[in-house]
Amino acid sequence: MATTGEAQPIKHQESGHKSLLQSDALYQYILETSVYPREPESMKELREVTAKHPWNLMATSPDEGQFLSLLLKLINAKNTMEIGVYTGYSLLSTALALPEDGKILALDINRENYEIGLPVIEKAGVAHKIDFRAGPALPLLDEMVNDVKLHGSFDFIFVDADKDNYLNYHKRLLDLVKIGGVIGYDNTLWSGSLVAPPDAPLKKYVRYYRDFVLELNKALAVDPRVEICQLPVADGITLCRRIS
Repeated sequence: MATTGEAQPIKHQESGHKSLLQSDALYQYILETSVYPREPESMKELREVTAKHPWNLMATSPDEGQFLSLLLKLINAKNTMEIGVYTGYSLLSTALALPEDGKILALDINRENYEIGLPVIEKAGVAHKIDFRAGPALPLLDEMVNDVKLHGSFDFIFVDADKDNYLNYHKRLLDLVKIGGVIGYDNTLWSGSLVAPPDAPLKKYVRYYRDFVLELNKALAVDPRVEICQLPVADGITLCRRIS
């Protein structure tokens, strides 16, 4: 037990906190200095609503939401896709960043989670940009790949879904994203478990998906069709810019 006057460790206040930073205080500094002062009120509201959900660990962190927003503006994205929506924090970030006539095809197996955030998205005035489809993503992606008119039609695609299908998504998304467009894969550092020793005490779901994330990272590193950059933002995000 700490004695009076002894420094107390700062604990992350974020629900579903996933930062890989070793210092809680440094992460809190980033949030309070750069993220929260510029976070739109609607995103703050959705973040607080999501914090009450038992699966809040699935939520995109606010610093990653800010990063995605700026990235979309930098590449002038207009037509986007998101695979894995949950309550819609990253979806709302995207919708706010896109121009008024921008579009997002949003895919998730769970409509109920999406409807938790939908009232906030509607109040923010961006629901018209979103085409939400409930159900497994792969069958729809296969339909889209078979339609040549859709090849190269997306400026940006964000994937934050079932890790065991990331490579299956990648095979299809490379046809759908334009040359020069970007695909972002979330959780590619997977709670830091990728370099954990074999006997490390990992949570069951972390251990189960770990090999799939390792396989994805190895494949992206040698894929000649994309340029990549893996960033230690939140739980790790790998950006792939299609070059062929």
